[in-house]
Amino acid sequence: MADKRTLTDKKKRGGSQISGVQVMFAAILSIGLILAINFSTRISAGQPLQAAYNRVQTEISELQAEQADLTALRDYVRSDAYVEQWARDDGKMIRPGEVLVVPVPSGRSIQATPAPQISLEDVRTTADEPEPWMLWWQLFFDNAPPEF
Repeated sequence: MADKRTLTDKKKRGGSQISGVQVMFAAILSIGLILAINFSTRISAGQPLQAAYNRVQTEISELQAEQADLTALRDYVRSDAYVEQWARDDGKMIRPGEVLVVPVPSGRSIQATPAPQISLEDVRTTADEPEPWMLWWQLFFDNAPPEF
């Protein structure tokens, strides 16, 4: 019977006490939980930065493509081919021995500008013009000058 009592006493004592393995397991578990929370916070804080980084990288690649296009355009504008193309198209210039032809759209006829017709009513005489002091009077007083 004494053996049974010692066995039950050991079971009771062993069940109520925490062993060293259990303490180490709890410590490792809590440290792992703290590290997981810390890493997830860092990952969520880094996502907007990654999105901003991707946007900037996209903008940089677009600007580099635009720079390449502008550099190619600059090189073309500096060439003799561009000068000749501008002279023929916009400058309306021709080479010696060539004839400049300006096409007229069909359905339209070009009419010569009529000469202006002058009538006697359009010609003013000096008798119709008022005297200078009358013009000044009207400018300053906004009414007709007095008659003398």
